[in-house]
Amino acid sequence: MPHIQLTPAERKAHRAEAHHLDPVVMIGEGGLTPAVRKEADLALKAHGLIKIRVHGDDRAAREAMFQQLADELDAAPVQHIGKLLVLWRPKPVKEHAADEERRAGPKDVKVLKYSKRGGQRPEVRVVRVLGNQRLTPGGKLKKAPVKQKSIKKARHD
Repeated sequence: MPHIQLTPAERKAHRAEAHHLDPVVMIGEGGLTPAVRKEADLALKAHGLIKIRVHGDDRAAREAMFQQLADELDAAPVQHIGKLLVLWRPKPVKEHAADEERRAGPKDVKVLKYSKRGGQRPEVRVVRVLGNQRLTPGGKLKKAPVKQKSIKKARHD
């Protein structure tokens, strides 16, 4: 038996989520090869819920493959209808590097405006620069230009 046991309500929810999915792993006449197991494992890591299509006519062999995959991949069997198998395993938590946590954000920048007369102090302003803006040498904020969409893409929006 697999390590993950689903309640009937969880199984029902996963079946509903899997309804619109396309099969991501295909099992041919060669059966469960190491390559098929590896692809199914990678798909479970990436998606969590996957459909597998078996291109064989033997129902007993499909059921055996279904249980064997669930046991080897530590996944919960969700559904077996015809030649489609649905497996679920929780997605692993992604490990973030320190650089991925840092993102461009608003910055407070001091802008000095010097007087035309030499003896006065410069005027100091603190300006918040957002991610889509830049500061010109004159001290003005400019927004990034909006990229123009194609006419075809604009029709669909």
